[in-house]
Amino acid sequence: MSRIYLSIPHMGTLEEGYVREAFATNWLSSVGPNLVEFERAFSEIAGGLPCVALSSGTAAIHLGLKLLGVKRDDEVFCSSLTFAASANPIVYEGARPVFIDSERASWNIDPDLLEEALEDRAKKGKLPRAVVIVHLYGQSADLDRIEKACARFDVPILEDAAEALGTHYRGEQVGTRAPISAFSFNGNKILTTSGGGMLVARDRALVERELPASGRSSRAVPPWYEYRDIGFNYRMSNVVAGIGRGQLAVLEDRVAARRAVAFRYVEAFADIPGLELMPQCSYGRHTNWLSVFLLDERRPA
Repeated sequence: MSRIYLSIPHMGTLEEGYVREAFATNWLSSVGPNLVEFERAFSEIAGGLPCVALSSGTAAIHLGLKLLGVKRDDEVFCSSLTFAASANPIVYEGARPVFIDSERASWNIDPDLLEEALEDRAKKGKLPRAVVIVHLYGQSADLDRIEKACARFDVPILEDAAEALGTHYRGEQVGTRAPISAFSFNGNKILTTSGGGMLVARDRALVERELPASGRSSRAVPPWYEYRDIGFNYRMSNVVAGIGRGQLAVLEDRVAARRAVAFRYVEAFADIPGLELMPQCSYGRHTNWLSVFLLDERRPA
């Protein structure tokens, strides 16, 4: 039997050229033309929002939480059905993740349960510092309802769009509506840089903070080592950014290919009892529709 891999990287025709260019010009560190162009091209996909390329999607979530002011002993609401990296950075800051269950319609965070939890915390006088919304398996959460609930209590949202590049909500790329959003380019994502991530923010000042570059100011004159914050060594290298440049050029091709594979699974599993595929919500474009729910027919749905 041949092995069917979950999600393997696919290289196009441009990536190797950009990487060779980085070596030929000796731009091998966390600055260089590939980084500049990768961030510019990604910003176009993100509706022109400022962004910064990082070493991982986890790093993007971590920095995003810090930029939203998450501190020790805070609570941060988070989707319950997700990869551990959605919640781990909350604990990095000494805060506590509070998990909100999913809705059946999208498998993402349930807006009604989220609003109930926010009401409960408001009555207790301790609202969460932020809410991490995951767009699971390339399907958008119901942002309109989630944003309405969070706006009612003035709690900011961080969109974990790690698996959702190319995913649309009401015609717009997800990860562009919240104050902070995080994307991943790990090897199993729709596009990869071998490893990497992107932090997107609606406020350019947040992106221009020096946190990703160990806290060192890039604006000191004369250019001595000046540190304004405790930062992190999270910047992406110019070499792997070259892979990202080539991958972005074929994003729509990859979306189409993944959706085609997904519909093949829908057809193949149609007559198998006890299996239900992740639904595709009518409000958006799903890019990774391959997850299956095992139904226990002895229990009510």
